[in-house]
Amino acid sequence: MSKMTRDQMAARAARDIPEGAYVNLGIGLPTMVVNHLSKDREVFMHSENGLLGMGPAPAAGEEDWDLINAGKQAVMLLTGGAYFHHADSFSMMRGGHLDICMLGAFQVSATGNLATWHTGAPDAIPVVGGAMDLAVGAKKVFVMMEHTTKQGESKIVPACTYPLTGIGCMDHIYTDLAVIDVTPKGLVVVDMAEGLSFDELQKATAVPLLRA
Repeated sequence: MSKMTRDQMAARAARDIPEGAYVNLGIGLPTMVVNHLSKDREVFMHSENGLLGMGPAPAAGEEDWDLINAGKQAVMLLTGGAYFHHADSFSMMRGGHLDICMLGAFQVSATGNLATWHTGAPDAIPVVGGAMDLAVGAKKVFVMMEHTTKQGESKIVPACTYPLTGIGCMDHIYTDLAVIDVTPKGLVVVDMAEGLSFDELQKATAVPLLRA
């Protein structure tokens, strides 16, 4: 089955971030998006540990480990950027000051519910972080994840079986197979991996999909 690489996923998601947007990137796959932003657009990247104006990853050997994102990865600070107290960062997240947050997920539902923080596995450490704050505080919620689990099960489900992060909060889903809009009428496929057919995508997805 044709799939996008992680870099292709990140580049595709970056295309949908508009000029002038204030954007939070969650831990995991979303952190790659900053490396694929077009240089002709000004976008303000936020990290919940207290960064605004976050740039891409530095070259190997040029890391400043006092300057990291929420995933503890070294980043650069762009001209005009700032770092500040964690509490101020969460005030930005909760106060509706972010245009977009992009989160990873364990499951998403056809109705826009989101599960990001715990699978219920007995040896798993539940870590919700700031995801709940972002899911309700950001104006739009983008999710970036693999389309299926390692066992081949769809992560897009009729109803989430994992503890929820947010209810009816999602706007767009980016996976290695497709880009999907969450709408009142259902999940609408707006883009697919090159060479992938709609029927193949539907077979990999546990809920009905609509064509754009």
